[in-house]
Amino acid sequence: MNEYRAYQGGYFKTLLQPSGAGSKLAMIEFTLPKGSEPPKHVHTLEDEAFYVLEGELGVEIGESYQVLKAGEALFAPRLVPHSFRILTDQAKFINIIAPGDLWNYFIEVSKPIPNQLKEVAAIRPSVETINAQLERISTTYQVKFLLTNP
Repeated sequence: MNEYRAYQGGYFKTLLQPSGAGSKLAMIEFTLPKGSEPPKHVHTLEDEAFYVLEGELGVEIGESYQVLKAGEALFAPRLVPHSFRILTDQAKFINIIAPGDLWNYFIEVSKPIPNQLKEVAAIRPSVETINAQLERISTTYQVKFLLTNP
């Protein structure tokens, strides 16, 4: 499954799906615009790692914060609150998820991009769509989002 899929105003492609790794992990290459990041959250079932290909990410894991540039990586263990912010107009990064079942969520909430036209992906989802996605990832995939006061 190497097709591009529209997601959060950007796009992604699967580099390794869980079925090809005995469900032990998934690897996804994301290209996302600034502002498309999820709120601070906790994965109860999986660990994650980020490897930046282009742009910059500001990543908070627990009490630590690090800026990742192209060629840099960071591990986010399960049960530790984390978030990331895209610090450039867009960023391209690889997300590794272990075990890989959360990959199914990204497939469920994305759409194939016809003829690999990545420009089609630039449409941001509505508030209703985002709320439905948050509900799905919280209940089915047990990712818990943390609310913070402004």
